[in-house]
Amino acid sequence: MTPTVDAVEPAPAARVGRARLRVAVRVLPALLLTALALAGPWLAPHAIDAPVAAPYAEPGGGAPLGGDQLGRDVLSRVLAGGRELVVTSLLVAVLVTALAAVLGAVSALRPAVGRIVERACDVLMLLPAVLGILLVTLSWPDGGRLAVVTASVVLGVPYAVRLVAGAAAPVAASGYVEAASVGGERLWYLVAREVLPNLRATLLALFGLRFVAAVYLVATAGFLQVGPQPPAADWALMIRENSGGILLNPWAVLAPSVAVGLLAMSVNLAAAALVPATGRKAVPTL
Repeated sequence: MTPTVDAVEPAPAARVGRARLRVAVRVLPALLLTALALAGPWLAPHAIDAPVAAPYAEPGGGAPLGGDQLGRDVLSRVLAGGRELVVTSLLVAVLVTALAAVLGAVSALRPAVGRIVERACDVLMLLPAVLGILLVTLSWPDGGRLAVVTASVVLGVPYAVRLVAGAAAPVAASGYVEAASVGGERLWYLVAREVLPNLRATLLALFGLRFVAAVYLVATAGFLQVGPQPPAADWALMIRENSGGILLNPWAVLAPSVAVGLLAMSVNLAAAALVPATGRKAVPTL
């Protein structure tokens, strides 16, 4: 008989190496797309406001993706149109995650405060996203990016607070937190040193979710022209401006649409990959 050979378990170092490789593979696309969006204005082959072809010209010559409604190079405008969206969405995601982390942890530690926060969140969640953006940006003096950021944060915090508060409740009820509270530790110490360090998985997953939501809200504001104004190069604004000529040069609409989708998807996957393995079962897949 041929002797059987027992399967050899991979060494712990090999398993760790493969795990790190999988994380790197999922994080790399987000890093590359973000870097490309940030460096895009310097990589654009033409000025974003200079006509280089006929309106809605087909790809060819000096315009690999053709021309837009004014004959401007679509490729140059796509390369230059992602920086503001990335920076604004990252800022919104960071602000929403930070505010939700603090409010959610405080709500779990102080139930009386938590009830007030929950009622306020319930009221804000009744406001439709598009209506909220219009109310804030149109009533804001001069509108602009600051108004879009404010509207996005106000609309994003209620959902995020509910998620963090639910994850923080069992942590706040654990023995070591109760012991620290009985020992006289202040609220901010409990939040920063006892609760939030145990919510890393939830906060990383929340950051990815809120970034995708921020991309949606910021792009919606651009499409409604309550954020960046023509002739600015902005992916959402490009979709709106060139929708009438989609049959003449589809790339004027498809290129910025694909860019928005790939950016949101890659950052979401990267955030999910960075969630600690011990916390993935407790965090829903985004």
